[in-house]
Amino acid sequence: MSLLVVGTVAFDAIETPFGKRDKVIGGSATYIGLSASYYYKPIHIVSVVGSDFPKATLAAFNKKGITTDGVQVIKGQKSFFWSGKYHMDMNSRDTLRTDLNVLADFNPVLPEKLRKPNMLMLGNIDPNLQIRVIEQLKSRPKLIAMDTMNFWMDIARPALDKVLKMVDVLIINDEEARQLTGEYSVVKAAKKIMKNGPKTLIIKKGEHGALLFSGSEVFFAPALPLEEVFDPTGAGDTFAGGFMGYLSQSKTLSFSNMKRAIVYGSAMASFCVEEFGPEKLLALKKPEIAKRVKMFSTLSKFSIKG
Repeated sequence: MSLLVVGTVAFDAIETPFGKRDKVIGGSATYIGLSASYYYKPIHIVSVVGSDFPKATLAAFNKKGITTDGVQVIKGQKSFFWSGKYHMDMNSRDTLRTDLNVLADFNPVLPEKLRKPNMLMLGNIDPNLQIRVIEQLKSRPKLIAMDTMNFWMDIARPALDKVLKMVDVLIINDEEARQLTGEYSVVKAAKKIMKNGPKTLIIKKGEHGALLFSGSEVFFAPALPLEEVFDPTGAGDTFAGGFMGYLSQSKTLSFSNMKRAIVYGSAMASFCVEEFGPEKLLALKKPEIAKRVKMFSTLSKFSIKG
């Protein structure tokens, strides 16, 4: 099996009620790749950075089993930069600054050796670019998953509708599901999305867990109650990485296995929010993950007698 991730590698500046970081490594491909690397290797990422991006960070990715041959380095230009400030509820935030820089002209070109992946995860980028990636593939992966957001629903809806018909799994949050369909009920929204595109849908509900829909089957995975949440940036991408990494190593795409993958993805996301940026993801140990997954498995375990 091989897992290909296409998305952003960037810099973030983050402020929450519990602290501030002026510059940390960010980007969807960063969080997805690091999270997935704890379950499966190698992971291949395709992205773009400027000459200001530290070579040491790319080397750190390589040590985690993440290949960076597909990361374009544009000399003399700056990497994508995002700055945001979170409110006390940690679910809402204000974007303070967005500098596209090299991302403005990003044209994802897949190296020849990466054009036959078994699994493909399309991070949150322009749906036109997501289409371009799929069209470069020489064979159909066993699974194509994608993320998207409200912004693309507003400005690139035709392209988004097209790519939704080309993928197997869509990973979005409940607000995005409602905007995409015009339905308030997430169940009705899920049915409408699956009717017009991917056959499997994951709707994230932040601190309230995640829903998995596939055909007539539904599964709910709770979120782990945490004492401290420092930074939710990248949690959704970390979830997606854990989900895709687990599926890649287990080699089966059954609904029951996807349920397990949701739990493993949720466990990884719970680590991500405990420190700023991807700091926690860079230093995790496998026994910590096993312990966290076990905590998830006991959250909803109960028996009914009589």
